Amino acid sequence: MNAKRLITSFAFLAATGIVPTAFAQTASNTGFAVNRFEPSERGSEWFALESLDFRGKARPAVGIVADYQYRPLVIYGSDGEVKRSVVRNVLTTNVGASFVLAERLRVSANLPVVVFQDGHQGTLGGQTYAAPKNQQSIGDLRFGLDLRLLGKYQGPFSLAVGAQLWAPTGSRNDYTSDGKIRIAPRVLVAGEVGSFAYAGRVSYIYRGTDANNYANGPLGSELGYAASIGFRVADKKLVVGPEIFGSTVVTSKDPVDLFAKKTSPLEGIIGAHYTLPGDFRIGGGVGTGLTRGYGSPEVRALLNLEFAPQVSGAVAIADRDGDGISDKLDACAEIPGVANSDPAKNGCPPDTDGDGVYDKDDACMSVPGVATNDPATNGCPADKDGDKIYDKDDACIDVPGVASADPKKNGCPADTDGDGILDKEDACVDKPGPKTNDPKTNGCPDPDRDKDGIANDTDACPDEAGKADKDPKRNGCPKAFVVGNQIRILDQVKFKTGSAVIDKSDLGEGVVNAVIEVLKKHPDIKHLRIEGHTDNKGVPASNKKLSQQRAQAVVDFMVKAGFAKDMFVANGFGQEKPIDDNKTEQGRTNNRRVEFHIMTDDEAKAFAPTLKPTKVVPPAKPKK
Repeated sequence: MNAKRLITSFAFLAATGIVPTAFAQTASNTGFAVNRFEPSERGSEWFALESLDFRGKARPAVGIVADYQYRPLVIYGSDGEVKRSVVRNVLTTNVGASFVLAERLRVSANLPVVVFQDGHQGTLGGQTYAAPKNQQSIGDLRFGLDLRLLGKYQGPFSLAVGAQLWAPTGSRNDYTSDGKIRIAPRVLVAGEVGSFAYAGRVSYIYRGTDANNYANGPLGSELGYAASIGFRVADKKLVVGPEIFGSTVVTSKDPVDLFAKKTSPLEGIIGAHYTLPGDFRIGGGVGTGLTRGYGSPEVRALLNLEFAPQVSGAVAIADRDGDGISDKLDACAEIPGVANSDPAKNGCPPDTDGDGVYDKDDACMSVPGVATNDPATNGCPADKDGDKIYDKDDACIDVPGVASADPKKNGCPADTDGDGILDKEDACVDKPGPKTNDPKTNGCPDPDRDKDGIANDTDACPDEAGKADKDPKRNGCPKAFVVGNQIRILDQVKFKTGSAVIDKSDLGEGVVNAVIEVLKKHPDIKHLRIEGHTDNKGVPASNKKLSQQRAQAVVDFMVKAGFAKDMFVANGFGQEKPIDDNKTEQGRTNNRRVEFHIMTDDEAKAFAPTLKPTKVVPPAKPKK
């Protein structure tokens, strides 16, 4: 029978294919340690891997791992069908213990006790392979020694080295031992990043058995490997995820046996471990062989129960939440947390903003807030109107609004043009306007504010009703109107030539009467200073005298119209304050003017003592 036929006809650890034949010679002492599952040391949160929990100066851990296998060693026919299950059902309990010293060194032991096993005798190549001799037996007693080199438990990376030794306490006839010592030096890694957890192992397994092959399949020392990934959830009490473990013979004389199917059993399991109150841990898992290597079963099921107390100093102490902080020092003994120099916070989950809502539940972990039942707002400052602008910054806490750089507007409804009408009701959001009852014009500028029939954009005086005029500077303006602290007139008050007598025309008394109408409409104007000005023609002293007389003539006209005399002040400046160029006729015309200045009470008091009414006396010689 050639090597290729052997590979396809043997059944190994979960399906080794062996073609049945009619030979009847009985094999003697041909058994070996079939079970390829080696439970992790007590205290681990994986079935086959190590979580490298080396906490404690003197910390024990004890537990039992129940292991059921179905068909770990079978004979297959050439058609691939199972002909005989040499080892069919196996139920093993692994009783073990570990002891951590000085937070760095761990010693351990494990004894497999086979509670039940059965199988059927089979033949291959004229050789008969017996089923296990006894239904109950023990396996090889395992001892372990591991040393932590780097990292810590639940840190991002931990590294340890160690070795395991198996004493041949089992029986080859029961398929529980090689009959020789086995030794496995190994390198272990483990770590956690957030909720993600992982572990790995590489080992060299020295097998001193003198059974160099089984059913023409090579046996010998092996390279072992294993890896696991998973997640730590439920307040870090539950670790769940897949594990794989396998090996390959490295001492075979034939290089093709390295990582060949029959010499390289590989298994995968999915398991979970949960830490209970009282430092007890339970676990369960199920898996199958991934190759047809010796000892790779079709089905494997695992259960475990262990006691692994938390530690501080030299003795085991209570730590209900498993955060490494003893209950007597833990301010939150039921909730895993972190160390804190403040006794009131020691062992509690982080609370960055100190608002009493732990970071893991705090939607605003950097801003102090209040607890709510809504995960989206729990731990956030109050936001009464729900506009996502906290009340402490919200200028309108009862009305949903928008963010604004202006503290007075932050959190208030939008009012883009600042006219006091909210954008949602403003028909002209970009242009300020008055409030109206018409949704189409509400918040829009009034197209004719003074209601004089002339649109604002062409009205030279949009806030004072006036008449249309071809001159754009006069269009829509009345003869007189208030602008700031002055009553403006469109036309200068006309006097008889060279005198202070007001012309009786529309450009004389008509202009003064227009000013009088403004005063009647504005009873708030209490004091008015009337200024007279001339051009630079003539003698300056005479010009100043004439300007004073003309200003007084206007005052007298207004007093006759019914206004109090002390309301007015007449002030003549002559040619002292030109507003245009006296070198042109138009400039001189503009400079010959009367101005009406509104005064405050204080300004009126300042002028009153120095100004006296001047009697209007026509000059002896009229000025031409």
